[in-house]
Amino acid sequence: MEVLRWEKNCLLILDQSELPQNTHFIECTHYRQVAQAIQEMKVRGAPALGAAAAFGLALSAFNFTGNEGSTFERFLLEAAQTLRATRPTAVNLNWAVEKMLKVSHKLSGKTLAQIREGLLEAAHQILMEQREQDEQISSFGAVLIPSPARVLTYCNTGALATAGLGTALGVIFKAHQQGKEIHVYVPETRPVLQGARLTVWELKQRGVPFTLITDNTAGSLFAQGKIDLVIVGADRIVANGDFANKIGTYNLAVLAAYHRRPFYVAAPLSTFDPNLKKGEDIPVEIRNPDEVRKIKGSLITYENCPVFNPSFDITPHELVSGYITERGIMKPPFNDALFSRDLAL
Repeated sequence: MEVLRWEKNCLLILDQSELPQNTHFIECTHYRQVAQAIQEMKVRGAPALGAAAAFGLALSAFNFTGNEGSTFERFLLEAAQTLRATRPTAVNLNWAVEKMLKVSHKLSGKTLAQIREGLLEAAHQILMEQREQDEQISSFGAVLIPSPARVLTYCNTGALATAGLGTALGVIFKAHQQGKEIHVYVPETRPVLQGARLTVWELKQRGVPFTLITDNTAGSLFAQGKIDLVIVGADRIVANGDFANKIGTYNLAVLAAYHRRPFYVAAPLSTFDPNLKKGEDIPVEIRNPDEVRKIKGSLITYENCPVFNPSFDITPHELVSGYITERGIMKPPFNDALFSRDLAL
């Protein structure tokens, strides 16, 4: 499944806000269009946001003509800042921007054509590495899934969220490919319904049995003994193991702990942020109140109804059974070597 595609100096982004009813790509010829697509959740999922931002920064090199009244370096930094500001919680986005800026620094002194080529190659490499990491995460995680298994996942963590196989959903896909008997329970994921619109769509395409539920049904399923394990993704994992994920994740972690069911987090190392020590340090994005007031543009309450709409919540590390990464399954305290990955290509 292609979430991002580069064609003739243009980044094509699969518009996830229109799925599953419509499948079309947004044509981005300027980095500001990429930023807008990220802000409006046309592309979403922490790893996919990192890849989109990388291509957005590469695109800015193609936007620069020398007539902007600033140097190329300043123009690139302005583009980087614009892309960074779109979604503050998902650390993969900032990680990818920093990686691209390092590449740009190495290309200093080259011609503009060479810089464009180098940045584009770096963006493609970030995407390729993400796909390789998805495969590794999925293979490690599939070992944790018994057969038969009733799995609860949350939000969307498949190809749409990573531009590869997926993280948490990739683990499920890999276990299904191995012939394990799996049934997946998918909460709808209010307010923008990533579970109902996106995860169900991906599961159906791959032939994995599933049942769509409302977000407030999960507790009842746990009480009936119908959940064997939970596996979710993450947007940022800090040094002590606390993590941010789609709002509602914390509820599921508490339910899993109370009912003594494993609760796993699947994410690449680019989602780990050693610069923050604990979960309360993570910036939580507050989104447009209309996402709650409306469904698909239709008002479901009264206009200007007061709304609190955080996009993420923080789950403490004590509730996590294990973190599934491309290096294997781990628990905090994390070894310092985990965070020593080189940002350079």
